[in-house]
Amino acid sequence: MCDAVELTRELVRIESTNPGAGESGIEAFVRQYLADLSIDLAVDEVLPGRNNIVATIPVSCRDELSGRLSGDRGPMLVLACHMDTVVAGKDWTRDPFGGELKDGRIYGRGACDMKAGLACALNVFRKMAEAAAKGILHLRYPLRLLCTIDEEADMRGVEHAIERGLVGRDDWVLDLEPTDGEIQMAHKGRFWLKVNVHGITAHASKPEQGADAVAAAAEMITRIRAAFGQLPVHDEMGPSTVTFGQIAGGYQPYVVPDECELWMDFRLSPPIDDKEVLRIVEMAVDEAKKMVLGIRADYQVTGNRPYIEKNEDSVLLEGLKKSVKKVTEEECKVRVFPGYTDTAVIAGKLGNRECMSYGPGSLRYAHKPDEFVETADIRRCEAVLEALVEEMND
Repeated sequence: MCDAVELTRELVRIESTNPGAGESGIEAFVRQYLADLSIDLAVDEVLPGRNNIVATIPVSCRDELSGRLSGDRGPMLVLACHMDTVVAGKDWTRDPFGGELKDGRIYGRGACDMKAGLACALNVFRKMAEAAAKGILHLRYPLRLLCTIDEEADMRGVEHAIERGLVGRDDWVLDLEPTDGEIQMAHKGRFWLKVNVHGITAHASKPEQGADAVAAAAEMITRIRAAFGQLPVHDEMGPSTVTFGQIAGGYQPYVVPDECELWMDFRLSPPIDDKEVLRIVEMAVDEAKKMVLGIRADYQVTGNRPYIEKNEDSVLLEGLKKSVKKVTEEECKVRVFPGYTDTAVIAGKLGNRECMSYGPGSLRYAHKPDEFVETADIRRCEAVLEALVEEMND
């Protein structure tokens, strides 16, 4: 078994960019790393050449307290890790796939998002499997390692795992995303929309004979921004926000544009949901039609993930807080994860209220040039994971 720090470096050296090289190199490494263990190891094809990996240590004996047999598994503790990274991009001062270790930091694409987390999960899973095989560890609940594809794009890996029943509503699910030493549980909703504005072309010297689609889009932007500024602010998640990430329209500067496309990204805090967003967008469209006569507009929803609220009564949350305190001797802060994760998808689609994130590194350095993770963070998280498995099976 590798040291988790060295294992992180090995994983960083295997490019798994998405889009790009894909996850096949990491998949082969993980399968080899787990191949000699007495576990259930399966490859689950999601897309051609792109597979999730599912490794499980089953309950090995009758639970003396409950009399439960291994066939009646109850909740599983699921460690969820994605194998892909974003592309390397520009402006690196180090080799993005070198796994360089310097001054207590490992540099490289995916170092914190999330190959360090994957290394921690792999090492702890292997250690638990070896202990179970020797009869040293007796699991009351199965331990599963779920390694997914496509988290950095459309999250098709975790959606496929849900469809296949590889993770359930009652399971305890922890992903190893970078969380700055915190437990992060809640997530803002993520709602994506594309608006198509249709106008009427005309010569720019006679704009009254046309209908300016770009001007209409500007009217919509102004009204949507104003409406979001009036929405309630959640105590923990903060305000709901809107970003107008892309706009395209027109084909010559001296022609009234008859088409405009506008893409919007909404991050939603309770109680704001997709229905409220659509009400605001439709209001903005109606106002734009009054200001720019002759335009039409339609829209398509291109992504919709619900917000996930914190569950103060979570069994896993309590166990994880105890495990962090055992290792660090400090109380762990519980906060909101700023992005959207595989576990958020599980929570949203299954109504699972036992999903959260805790992993090495900081999201501040993810997706950036010279991405890095602190080696001390890796060792802390590995120790916390090991303590968590013991805590949840106590």
